[in-house]
Amino acid sequence: MSSNDQPIRSFQAVSQADAKVLVLGSMPGVASLNEVAYYAHPRNAFWPIAIASFGDTPIEKIDLQQWPYAHRLQLLKTNQIALWDVLAECVRPGSLDSAIDKNTVKVNPILQFLDQHTSIERIVFNGKAANAMFSRHIEKVKESRWDAYDVELITMPSTSPAMAQLSLVEKFAVWKDALKVSV
Repeated sequence: MSSNDQPIRSFQAVSQADAKVLVLGSMPGVASLNEVAYYAHPRNAFWPIAIASFGDTPIEKIDLQQWPYAHRLQLLKTNQIALWDVLAECVRPGSLDSAIDKNTVKVNPILQFLDQHTSIERIVFNGKAANAMFSRHIEKVKESRWDAYDVELITMPSTSPAMAQLSLVEKFAVWKDALKVSV
């Protein structure tokens, strides 16, 4: 078995009991796995978008060096945002979702997460792949359990640098309202 055949594992969810928005990615990329940190690739737009959404610094002026990872996570929690991935484990050479070996996929217990976080009102998918994986692996139980959840589902453009059709400013314009919670 080559190193590319070894399963990779997602991180634990970042959340607090009062979270209202759950952001779901697909599976952390290589940079994130190496750093053991969500969205660690320096060109990933997620952290600048989150920081600009809840602060007064324009997105073009966000300096992530001034935002240690622990402060970024606290920013999400303070603003009732939870963060996780659809997949718990898979085999994937590299970082592209298209390289995920579908026969090796294990999903995170998202419905159990929703049972424990009853204030979640919106799931925001970080890209079409996360939405597709959720639909394929989680919504299968829709007929038996999904109707019990009153959760809005929104798919946003991926914040990955691989999604280069939109600039950072354009991604922010699309994303910022999806992260806002109702009062």
